[in-house]
Amino acid sequence: MNRTGNGAALCEDPHDFLVMQNLYDAAVRQLTLKFNILNSEFNVLYARNPIHHIDGRVKSQSSIVAKLIKRGLPLSIESARNDIAGVRVVCSYIDDVYRVGEMLARQTDVEIVKKQDYIQTPNYNGYRSLHMDIKVPVYLSDRTEYVVAEIQLRTIAMDFWASLEQDIRYKVDKTKLPEGINEEMFECAGKIAEIDRQMQDMYQRIKASDAYNED
Repeated sequence: MNRTGNGAALCEDPHDFLVMQNLYDAAVRQLTLKFNILNSEFNVLYARNPIHHIDGRVKSQSSIVAKLIKRGLPLSIESARNDIAGVRVVCSYIDDVYRVGEMLARQTDVEIVKKQDYIQTPNYNGYRSLHMDIKVPVYLSDRTEYVVAEIQLRTIAMDFWASLEQDIRYKVDKTKLPEGINEEMFECAGKIAEIDRQMQDMYQRIKASDAYNED
């Protein structure tokens, strides 16, 4: 039986987990390639890259089990399917986030299952990002599997805040956080979002000025 460090089993047969892991890893690699191709094409057409960097991940078995237990769900591959694979796409500007999301959505082999815009409507803690749960085909030797993966599209500024917020809030004992930290984190998110909008505005003004001077 395949067990994690806390003794909980996700699969009866260890080979079943390896098969699942390979499937979701293939989906992440395929999505990463898609974004790299879009970024490369955009550079050829417009002489700039909208994507700063891409991170893909497949959750470890221990992480999957811990989350299922926390949610009170059965420890099975079926219960975990929608929360295993993820790709984070970090863009330079807010407009780029939406542009890249639209380019992905236009691809005929990608199905948008769910979309949440935490940029227009930030999460309760100030978190901002564009989330897309998508379904993408993975072509195996004897069949085609449709895999669900979560896409997170955010700017460099949003990623900066989210990374530090994760480190401060989730990697320490929550009961030991000083009073007012949550409020300060929310306030910082607002300040960073304002800088994000200002940087985009400056970039657009510079681009418009260059275009005007070339005429």
